Amino acid sequence: MPKESLPEEDQSTPSEEARSLRILIVDDDEVILVMVSAWLAEVGYEVKTCNTGESAMELLPEFRPHLVITDLRMDDMDGITLLKEIQQFNSVLPVIMLSGTADISDAVRATHQGIFEFLTKSDDLPEKLLHCVTSALNHVGASDASENSFAPEIIHRSTLMANLLNQAKRVARARSSVFIGGETGTGKELLANAIHRSSPRANEMFLAVNCGALSEQLLESELFGHEKGAFTGAVRKNLGLFQAAHGGTLFLDEVGDMPASLQVKLLRVLQEGQVKPVGAINGVPIDVRIISATHRDLEMEVKRGEFREDLFYRLNVIPLYMPSLKERGEDIPLLLDHFLNLHSEQDGESLRFSPEALDYMASLPWPGNVRQLQNVVEQCSVLSPSPMIPLSLIKQALRQSENKFQTLAQAQKEFDRNYLLRVMNMVAGNEEQAANVTGCELAELTELLKTHNINPARFRKVVEEDAAEEDSIHTV
Repeated sequence: MPKESLPEEDQSTPSEEARSLRILIVDDDEVILVMVSAWLAEVGYEVKTCNTGESAMELLPEFRPHLVITDLRMDDMDGITLLKEIQQFNSVLPVIMLSGTADISDAVRATHQGIFEFLTKSDDLPEKLLHCVTSALNHVGASDASENSFAPEIIHRSTLMANLLNQAKRVARARSSVFIGGETGTGKELLANAIHRSSPRANEMFLAVNCGALSEQLLESELFGHEKGAFTGAVRKNLGLFQAAHGGTLFLDEVGDMPASLQVKLLRVLQEGQVKPVGAINGVPIDVRIISATHRDLEMEVKRGEFREDLFYRLNVIPLYMPSLKERGEDIPLLLDHFLNLHSEQDGESLRFSPEALDYMASLPWPGNVRQLQNVVEQCSVLSPSPMIPLSLIKQALRQSENKFQTLAQAQKEFDRNYLLRVMNMVAGNEEQAANVTGCELAELTELLKTHNINPARFRKVVEEDAAEEDSIHTV
């Protein structure tokens, strides 16, 4: 039987590493529960105990442990069955299994099921268990820092989001390509950025491009680069995002909107590890981690022949799914408080929602997800006639938000402006060349530039400054 306390050298005040880490212990032997929980509490872990597998599964969503320690043989649900249930709840939650006998077949079976460690209840259990606990928590990246230190900008309290961020944190350390699915407005780029920040590439560039917001020619130039004179309007050399992100991470948002011809070129870059700019003779070696995302069902598009299957499998090495706000409803009150406090700090006044407004917003499906919720909070914080934001103002903002979300004309206007800005940058403000690139008559293009308040002269100025700088270098 194990000793009832830790060896003298292991007894200490709660360590910085252990503080605030939660461990759930499951055993139908009350003596073992008391002893193991006492050992771990001495080191500083927060511990809860259960004497059945069923009660443990009920406690998991509320307690959200960083580690589970369970007995192998229990009356209601054995340790292997509990392990399978835990893995369905959270596939990356480590489990240490204890057994009263050193049965090799049990250890092999548990290991095959994905147990972190299998230990027997021997006299040296305290030392072995504490060593395994430390290893398990280090393995999943648990620390004494805030739980959301990996992605503090992703506000949440739901188990669903906690599990996703835990997975993403582990994924960050790998070199593999990551594919993030999920609806528009859920925060896929925030997750991609968090993965980059926690990766070995964190000191290099994180660059992002929306593959659905650019024409085919502009997207090709943006991604792969072009040589000067490679096509009409290419008045200067462009490295492209692949070369600019060398050593870092490139985020391909809405990759499902990428034209078929560029899918082929992207596949070649991923296969060969080099990029060939438009108009170039030789390829340029690149080292870039790809994180891609889309709101589309790419598996269905592959079946319909609308997206290349070979490219899909290159991108979808590690799939993650960003849940909609409807799926993580318990996060809505927290998000509301966060965005309201943000605007209160900026405006220097204390604002709060009326109870009716809070209840109403917490019950909504939010089709525009976090982005829509943030816009509604911002509008209400600006327009509220009093520190208490009323329900009527919420409903007004929601009507405008839904109209804004659904209006094609507004989306087209935003797209047109962004498109024209990129074209003018590419042709260095030359309106005739821009007309050729866009396929517009010169007079029509000039009118469009006026409509969107775009001055071609400022793009020409950038080129002149670049040329002057290059001349000065040659002069020196």
